[in-house]
Amino acid sequence: MDPKQERIAILDFGSQYTQLIARSIRKARVFCEIHPPHRTAEALAASRPAGIILSGGPNSVTEKGSARPDPAIFRMGVPVLGICYGMHLLTQRLGGEVRAVGAREYGGATLRIDGGDPLFQGLGPTEPVWMSHRDESRVLPDGFRTLATTDTCPAAAIAHQEKRLYGIQFHPEVSHTVHGKELLANFLFRICGCGGHWRSEEILQELIETVRAQIGDARVLCAVSGGVDSAVTALVVHRAIGDRMVCRFVDNGLLRRGEVEEVTAAFKGLFGDRLKVLDGRRQFFQALQGVADPEEKRRIIGHTFIRIFETEVEQIGGLDFLAQGTLYPDRIESTAIRGPSAVIKTHHNVGGLPEKMKLKLVEPLRDLFKDEVRELGRQLGMAESFVRRHPFPGPGLAVRVLGEVDEERVRLLQGVDAIFLEELRRAGLYDQIGQAFAVLLPVRSVGVMGDERTYQQVVALRAVETQDFMTADWAHLEPEFLSLVSRRIVNETPGVNRVVYDISSKPPSTIEWE
Repeated sequence: MDPKQERIAILDFGSQYTQLIARSIRKARVFCEIHPPHRTAEALAASRPAGIILSGGPNSVTEKGSARPDPAIFRMGVPVLGICYGMHLLTQRLGGEVRAVGAREYGGATLRIDGGDPLFQGLGPTEPVWMSHRDESRVLPDGFRTLATTDTCPAAAIAHQEKRLYGIQFHPEVSHTVHGKELLANFLFRICGCGGHWRSEEILQELIETVRAQIGDARVLCAVSGGVDSAVTALVVHRAIGDRMVCRFVDNGLLRRGEVEEVTAAFKGLFGDRLKVLDGRRQFFQALQGVADPEEKRRIIGHTFIRIFETEVEQIGGLDFLAQGTLYPDRIESTAIRGPSAVIKTHHNVGGLPEKMKLKLVEPLRDLFKDEVRELGRQLGMAESFVRRHPFPGPGLAVRVLGEVDEERVRLLQGVDAIFLEELRRAGLYDQIGQAFAVLLPVRSVGVMGDERTYQQVVALRAVETQDFMTADWAHLEPEFLSLVSRRIVNETPGVNRVVYDISSKPPSTIEWE
């Protein structure tokens, strides 16, 4: 049997976590597809889904004009699971009532489960879950009963068991819901009857075939940044079209210390002499002069990259496409993709590109998460040390130097960042952390050095633990370790007299500061 014949359809109503649902399902070896919220029941039925999931979303079902699903999907005879906003849609469309809550519930909560339903098979009587809602199902539709509650939510999970229609107020797809993956597995295997025959290895072949179909006989300029995303992109494109790919790496002056040399060495092992470094430092610093707004920085950096690449294309000739390593989190936080999702920040690969470009974009990883990309890198033979590199933003240190960017401030931050990463590696902590970096703040503080008053720069250190980069917790580094790093930074970085550590999680913060 073709494993894709057993599939789950996800209707995306704009949740920041929609792709996490898909990722969890794929990890359970069930194929899934994300559809726009207005996809009709007839269109969905054509692919014969084993089940349907209604995602969360930023809106309220009580708002005029908020997205609604085709009511016929509830009559298709396949199981449906509504998550948060999706649960409210289920309630409202089937005759129940949704109201605004008296006390909004954002963050962790304790779920109390009324046992006996296959959705919660194997879970305990209480479970830690992640809430993010302002509405709740106050009156349930006919035939539904409550399966679980929290202190502030009397209907945290509901079901019409005969029709296999389920709604849950919390988000099982995020890591903070400790046994959320088990709940989703229960929905897939116990309720939808899936067998789990799909393999993630099929993703690679799909990407290669998609790139071949998009590019045809054309040639491609692949923009590499030194990170695993652009490296995997280059490897996928090379597998698809071979020698018709040209690799270029732009030194924009906003990279980490020693980055150009490290990238050149790493890519020489992957592609031989196919990589050429373009020196764009002067263009970037001139374009960023006097600019402090982070969105404007991203836009300028995106435009400057494109100008440099288009100049290179004219010199080379015969190139029609630009391939870049944009991931799903970059897109979902930058713009509404399939549903009415809210814009969090502009990624320079997405919202920072000019509207009119001579090059057509190729983004083979645009629907994948970091861990999926790393697994692809392993399948493609990439060294583990390269696969495990921490993410680095496309705009580089421009979005870690808060406020105006110039060469002096970038050099200062490069030194601080190098010390932090060096000590993380020395302590064996680098691979345990999802991402770590330093930020130069646009403030000065009073200090004392050698019995003299100083008035110098403040830097912040940021380290997070995360599986998917859509949610993250701050890394609880030992005080002794932070003290060591702080002393080194202040002693070895002229102009810095204060170091602070960021203890914010995502949400409510993002991982990067800008």
